Amino acid sequence: MKQEKGTHLLRKGRISQIGQYYLLTTATRDRIPVFTRPETARIVLSSLDWLDSQGCIHLEAAVVMPDHLHFVAQLRSGSLSKLMQTLKGYTSRKINELLNRKGQLWQPQYHEHAIRTNEVLNEVTLYCLHNPVRAGLVQDFHDYPYWYCCWSV
Repeated sequence: MKQEKGTHLLRKGRISQIGQYYLLTTATRDRIPVFTRPETARIVLSSLDWLDSQGCIHLEAAVVMPDHLHFVAQLRSGSLSKLMQTLKGYTSRKINELLNRKGQLWQPQYHEHAIRTNEVLNEVTLYCLHNPVRAGLVQDFHDYPYWYCCWSV
């Protein structure tokens, strides 16, 4: 597989720290809008919920956009790369099976941003949730069907 230009830079300086909160973003291969179907978006949200219930992460918030995913989570075990490998591998298999398709669903890389304070955690969570508004999909993120937040917003 040919590595996309600049993707190696996403790994530069990446560390996984248990207990650290992160904003994680990943996109579908070629930005194909796979998550316009409710059942595909639900697979991603339920997979994040499962990772939370298994103690891998504490999920703060998530929004599944048509061609990408943002989520805010505290890493509870393992590493970011293992977390993303698990999430992408499982959702790829389930969604490809559902859509009767083959091939890579996700881009190979992801972006992470470590969150250092509670104030920034609140800001980043709201930034994550307002993504559908900024994209022009809804006027109020509450009206967007594919989001989750562990606290009342």
